[in-house]
Amino acid sequence: MDLFEYMSEKNKEQESPLAMRMRPVTLDEVVGQQHIIGKGKLLYRAIMADKLTSVIFFGPPGTGKTTLAKVIAGTTRANFRQLNATTSGKKEMEEVTAFARGQLGGYGRRTILFIDEIHRFNKSQQDYLLPFVEDGTVILIGATTENPYFEVNSALLSRSTVFELLPLTKEEIAGLIDRAMADPVRGLGSYGASITDEARDFLADVAGGDARAALNAIELAVLTTERGADGKIAIDLGVAEDCIQKRSVRYDKSGDQHYDTISAFIKSMRGSDPDAAVYYLAKMLAAGEDIKFIARRIMICASEDVGNADPRALPLAVAASLACERIGLPESQLILAQAAIYVACAPKSNACTNAISAASDSVRSRRTSVPVHLQDAHYRGHESLGHGVGYLYAHDFPNHYVKQQYLPDEVVGETFYEPTDIGYEQTIREYFRKIRSEN
Repeated sequence: MDLFEYMSEKNKEQESPLAMRMRPVTLDEVVGQQHIIGKGKLLYRAIMADKLTSVIFFGPPGTGKTTLAKVIAGTTRANFRQLNATTSGKKEMEEVTAFARGQLGGYGRRTILFIDEIHRFNKSQQDYLLPFVEDGTVILIGATTENPYFEVNSALLSRSTVFELLPLTKEEIAGLIDRAMADPVRGLGSYGASITDEARDFLADVAGGDARAALNAIELAVLTTERGADGKIAIDLGVAEDCIQKRSVRYDKSGDQHYDTISAFIKSMRGSDPDAAVYYLAKMLAAGEDIKFIARRIMICASEDVGNADPRALPLAVAASLACERIGLPESQLILAQAAIYVACAPKSNACTNAISAASDSVRSRRTSVPVHLQDAHYRGHESLGHGVGYLYAHDFPNHYVKQQYLPDEVVGETFYEPTDIGYEQTIREYFRKIRSEN
C-alpha cells in the first residue's frame, strides 16, 4: 500500500457512517449474541483459539453478522478475504481460492473467506466452493438474512456450523446509542451532543433489534440539529421522531400502557365495537407488541365472551394465531384485524364461562362419586362389581337421546350450563327443550 492508498483508507474510515465506525474490533466489544459468543460458548472458544471451521451466520439485518466476521478477521492469524454475493461472481471466487491455495501450500497459512449475502449465490456458484471448503483450502464464513436451510446448498451446510443471531434487545441498543454518543474518536462524543432518556429509549425500541438503524438515526439527529444557545446539540423525542420518520406511541410494554391497552382491546371485542377493537390493535402493533400475545388474547375472548353463541369464532381465532406465527409482520396485522373484527361482531355469550366456573365451585365444595352405571366395565372383574350395569346407550333410542342420571348423586339437579337465546346457543336451547320434552 502506497501513501495515497493509505490516506484514502484513513479518510474512508473517518467519513464512513457511524454504524461502521462503531463496529466492534474485539469480542468483548460485541453487544448481544451471548448465546453464541458468551465466554465458554463454542464460537467464542473457536475464535479465541484461532481454530474456526466453516460457519454460516443467519439473522435479521443489524444483528452483527458482518461485525462478527470483522472481529474474526482481527483476531485470527489466518488471511482474511471478503466477497459480497450481490457483486461478486465466479471470477472473484477463482482469484480468492487460487490465493488461498498458494498461501496454504507455500506458507501453511489458512484463508478465511467471508461471503456476505451468501444466499444470493446460485447453486452452481455455491457448488464451486464445496471442494475448497471440504479440503480446508478456505474456511467459509457465510452471512445471510434468509433461512440457510432453504437458501444454502445442503452439501455446503453439512460442512458448516449454522449460528443464528437474534435481534438485539431494546436495552442492548440503548447501550450502543450511549456508547456512540460518548465515544470522541469513533463516535459522536466530539460534537458535544446529548440525548434525553425518552428519545434514546424511543430509538432503541423503534429500531426493532437493528443496531445499524438506531445508529444511523442518532447520527442523522446529531448532524442535522442546530446547536442551542449554550452551544450544545440536544436530541429530544421530537428530533428522534423526525430522524426516523415515525411518531412515538405512548406505550410501555411492561407497564400500565401495556395492560391498559390490552384491557381496552379485550373489552372492545367483548362490547361488540369493532372500530375500537381494531384501533387498539393498531396501537399495539405500532408500539411493537408481540403478535403472539395479541393472538392469544383474541383466542381467549373468542371462547370466554363469544362461546357457543358463535362456535366459529374460536376456530377462526386459532387459525389466525397459527397464520401469524407462519407469516409474521407486516402481513399478520391483516390476519389479526380479521380475527379481532370477527370476534367483536360475533354474538356474545358467557354461558360456557359461567358453566365451568360453577362446576369448579361445585367440585371444590364436596366429594362426589361417579354413578355406578357410568363407571368403566372394560377391565376384568369390573362388570362383576356392577360397574356399567344399567347404562343406557343413547344411540339405541329415538333422537339418540335417553333420560338417565349422569351427575353424581351428591349434585343431582344442579345446572351448570344454561344456553342463552343468542346466536347459535338459541339452537342449542331449542334442541335441549325438544329432546327433553319427548322423553
